[in-house]
Amino acid sequence: MGLKPGKGWPDADMMETLPRIVNNLELVDEPSGFESWLIVEKGSKEIIGDIGFKGKPDGEGAVDLGYGIVDSARRKGYAVEAGEGMIKWAFKQQQVKVITARCMHVNEGSTKTLERLGFYQKIIKEEMVHWFLLREPGSKKESGISG
Repeated sequence: MGLKPGKGWPDADMMETLPRIVNNLELVDEPSGFESWLIVEKGSKEIIGDIGFKGKPDGEGAVDLGYGIVDSARRKGYAVEAGEGMIKWAFKQQQVKVITARCMHVNEGSTKTLERLGFYQKIIKEEMVHWFLLREPGSKKESGISG
């Protein structure tokens, strides 16, 4: 595919997560879509981050979204664009009723990203803000676009 890692990718978090991703993929015939996805800058074909769900929906239809962007590609809209795509895809899966996310309360970049994606703050627990986005049939949020 001609992809190459961007400067700073994979970061420490992804290096910790990669073995679990590989292990989980080895257990199935094909990916479910609820794994991690790469974020690729179209022009350079550099991998500038990753985004995905931390597993299939739980019994209540919740999936947890996580993402990371290399420093040099932050504040350029990549996380929002990738997030919109993931939300749109997730809400097309019948079993998904709510998408959750977490970030540190001091992480202004993630806070702005999650707000732009239409997430609502649920609680602040210790240093983490817990967010949620409900599936609302017939609304803009179901298509992954907040308004």
